[in-house]
Amino acid sequence: MFSKNKKNQQTNNNNHQPRAVPSIISADLKIIGDLSSTGEIQVDGEVSGDIRSKVLLVGEGASIKGEIRAETVRVHGHVNGQIKATFVNLAKTAHVVGDILHENLSIQEGAFLEGHITHMSDQQVRDAAIEAGRGDSKPGEDRVNLVVKPASSAQPAAKPQETPSQTTSTATSQVPKAVSGS
Repeated sequence: MFSKNKKNQQTNNNNHQPRAVPSIISADLKIIGDLSSTGEIQVDGEVSGDIRSKVLLVGEGASIKGEIRAETVRVHGHVNGQIKATFVNLAKTAHVVGDILHENLSIQEGAFLEGHITHMSDQQVRDAAIEAGRGDSKPGEDRVNLVVKPASSAQPAAKPQETPSQTTSTATSQVPKAVSGS
């Protein structure tokens, strides 16, 4: 009678493993190299290298230079590199220069983003590493220079000047070719 209850308790305890404490890269720490974790990583310092984790939190004072692959990425600081994740959240203090491959993306007012944004299924996010490195545009991708501002401070924007390295995906911003006369 007692052994049956103990057996059930042991089975239930094995199914509910305690949640691991996140790995924290503090503000005074600089890492040169790749990070890999099956749990959560919180970066408040500086990382020069690729990061792989289940959950990544980029703190407000953090700086990351490298590719990020995770299930969930929350950015409050600086990221310079590609982000591949199922869930991506850019906070108002985020500054991202790089492409984002995502299934779900949210961007708060004030966030800065410069790069390609590609919506993909969860499987495509995991498999995108090979194709993303090709460098050519794929259907559904657009180059974005984006700063989200509150509606109260919005002013009519001046028409941006295009350079050969920029592309604009709106139909109304076509620039006519110059005609030279002889």
